[in-house]
Amino acid sequence: MARVQIDVPDIGGSEGAEVIEILVAPGDTVDIDQGLIVLESDKASMEIPSTIAGTVVELLVAEGDELVEGSPMVVVDASDAAGEADTAAQAAGSEDAVAETGGASADTDKAELDREQSAPQSPTPQPVTPEPTVPESATPPTAKPVAASGAEPTLAVEDHGDSVYAGPAVRKLAREFGVPLAAVAGSGPHGRILKEDLHGFVKNSLGAGDTKAGGALPKVPDVDFAQFGEVEITERSKLDKLTAANMQRSWLNVPHVTQFDDADITELEAFRKSLKADAEGRGTKLTPVPFILKACAVALKTNPKLNSSLSQDGQVLVYKKYVHIGMAVDTPAGLVVPVLRDVDRKGIWELAAEVQEMAALARERKLKPQDMQGGCFTISSLGSIGGRGFTPIVNPPEVAILGVSKAAVQPVWDGEQFTPRTLMPLTLSYDHRVVNGGDAGRFLTGLVALLSDTRRLSL
Repeated sequence: MARVQIDVPDIGGSEGAEVIEILVAPGDTVDIDQGLIVLESDKASMEIPSTIAGTVVELLVAEGDELVEGSPMVVVDASDAAGEADTAAQAAGSEDAVAETGGASADTDKAELDREQSAPQSPTPQPVTPEPTVPESATPPTAKPVAASGAEPTLAVEDHGDSVYAGPAVRKLAREFGVPLAAVAGSGPHGRILKEDLHGFVKNSLGAGDTKAGGALPKVPDVDFAQFGEVEITERSKLDKLTAANMQRSWLNVPHVTQFDDADITELEAFRKSLKADAEGRGTKLTPVPFILKACAVALKTNPKLNSSLSQDGQVLVYKKYVHIGMAVDTPAGLVVPVLRDVDRKGIWELAAEVQEMAALARERKLKPQDMQGGCFTISSLGSIGGRGFTPIVNPPEVAILGVSKAAVQPVWDGEQFTPRTLMPLTLSYDHRVVNGGDAGRFLTGLVALLSDTRRLSL
């Protein structure tokens, strides 16, 4: 029986994906494609499957660990010759990789084991091709260590003139914040700098600034709510915290303007309800969302500035020739936004089936990172919940987002009398650096016209 170490595969470029659930234990028998662990990144939760069949010998991760592509997960005893062949291929690949890089390259820092272990573990069965642990004290400033399973990986990399100990996700975050890692005190094992250390450093630096001079945002004071009565404290999910950070970043960096209008969907609703039997025959549910998606796609093609993105330096606009639209979905774990591709090329029935499928995947936490990338525009609908309007926050690098509220029958003056019409409130929030009032007005007016007369969607 050959032992095989299974590593994290390509997870769509996510760095520092957190282990939120472990699905197997030592001694369990696993099949190919059976889930091993569940990772949660800043985009989605994903189940990482086994690439071989066999028996789990050793777990190399724990809940709360942050992993990247290439991080080891488990050691499995292969159950057949195919598993042994995979082991040999993996071992050969590992040896070739080490030989090619000489075991030391800062460019391969991305593959570093970005997880925390408080102390060396007790001796456990080792995976194939174990290699000697490189002691921290002996690791050169730019060397990437190769450690045996159960040993604490170490890394000392030259950063701002000093030797620091931090993983690739932390280094990337430090570059984005403009923080010299040498100035940050690490609280992890062996002084390793964690993301929490970086966040704390930035928070303290901002807090020390002159808020009156605009050097930092004013602090919101902490309050001990327990002094007023009984409280319950719960930890927020990673998805909730990341969503909050993304929304705050957008709000601080994007000058938002929101425009309001009502779409008369009386005829659309009559047409949609007349197709109820057809929808049941197709095994799907026809809601207003597919019509809104299709209308937005047509409006984006007519008003391409809302289908563009601003470059990071603000010097150029990137106009997209495709129309991929995100659809915000409320799930028990938090808000996620799967992206429906090429909406302009799809019919209402195809969109209805895709909306239902993507919403189900989102609620079951089975969306893949690529399912949530590449959006040009987002629709956030609260129609099934209620409310007369809200102002959604733009999701950069997109430049606009549409908010949809619950439709209601209201009296509308037709020039001679008031008649009952079904009106659906729409709100368009946009990045005023790119979209001006005229652009937004033409887009929203055109969208209202499309929804008021579905025949226009075929033109």
